[in-house]
Amino acid sequence: MFTIDAHLDLSMNALEWNRDLRKSVSAINQREQGLTDKPDRAKATVSLPELRQGNIGLVVATQIARFVDENNPLPGWHSPEQAWAQTQGQLAWYKAMEDAGEMVQITNLESLEKHLHLWLHELPWNTKPVGYILSLEGADSLVNLSYLERAYANGLRALGPAHYGPGRYANGTDSSGKMGKNGLELLKEMERLNIILDATHLCDDAFWQAMDHFNGHVWASHNNCRALVNHNRQFSDDQIKALVERGAVIGGALDAWMMVPNWERGKSDPKSMECNLDKMIDHLDHICQIAGNADHIGIGSDLDGAFGKEQCPYDLETIADLQTLPNLLSKRGYSPKDVEKVMFGNWVRFLRKAWKISKTPQEEAPVQ
Repeated sequence: MFTIDAHLDLSMNALEWNRDLRKSVSAINQREQGLTDKPDRAKATVSLPELRQGNIGLVVATQIARFVDENNPLPGWHSPEQAWAQTQGQLAWYKAMEDAGEMVQITNLESLEKHLHLWLHELPWNTKPVGYILSLEGADSLVNLSYLERAYANGLRALGPAHYGPGRYANGTDSSGKMGKNGLELLKEMERLNIILDATHLCDDAFWQAMDHFNGHVWASHNNCRALVNHNRQFSDDQIKALVERGAVIGGALDAWMMVPNWERGKSDPKSMECNLDKMIDHLDHICQIAGNADHIGIGSDLDGAFGKEQCPYDLETIADLQTLPNLLSKRGYSPKDVEKVMFGNWVRFLRKAWKISKTPQEEAPVQ
């Protein structure tokens, strides 16, 4: 089944992990044998061939670069200008993949419909470019708000103001506190440009403030449920209700510590913790129970988001194994229509609404 993954750190893997994502996952892992600079060496699950094999034809692909003050222990850049330069290197990689015919940027309704037609109706799948919607994870790299319009011109269509810790525009996971003037002005500029607000990683204070001040389109690209795994990285039931009321779609994430309780980083093992793909469906089910339907769930795997096989479901070897989800969903009672919603339909509906512009009746005709 055609599939959309709403969160992949592809350029980060290409540049910071030095992975040639045009290669197969097995080739990437073979080249990394013996490397110890990162805990997930030789445990990769994502590459462009695997995306095609799994019929994952459209992804939300990130740029990411954190700024850290002198008293911030998190890894990151020492100035916003350095962080901006990092994101521009990541953008250059995406553009190089476009030049090579490996990827194509999706920025509006016309390009979306053209790409969906390519993947849903044309053969063969193994030569098609993977579509990507550009998203910025954490706004620290925006030196000032004029840079946001520059980023939009380069294709940026979604933005999460925060990542981990305190940020220049908003506070994220494991931190607290409301947005200041810069954050509120960022939300206003995002709304003007019709950039989707990604609520993922916003701390609770910033989340509720953003819901009050941002009137544009909101989604959560990769987030699970606090009721099942009690951590501030996850959404509370009240936050899920608020997102449902805003018409958001929430992408289920496959980072093991977000899927099962009591995970210890660097110690726990997916098999012994019984962390499999069904655990993600538990989180999706919880959202459905709150929403009363299956209209607000999707996939935002975050696979190879600084972790690999050591910290993802044991029944997933590569991202292509997302194709086992339709059968698992069916076994859990999801109808064929609802399975399609999870795999791609909800994200498509969201994007069509977010990008809808006034058209003539002829232009409004559906793509066949």
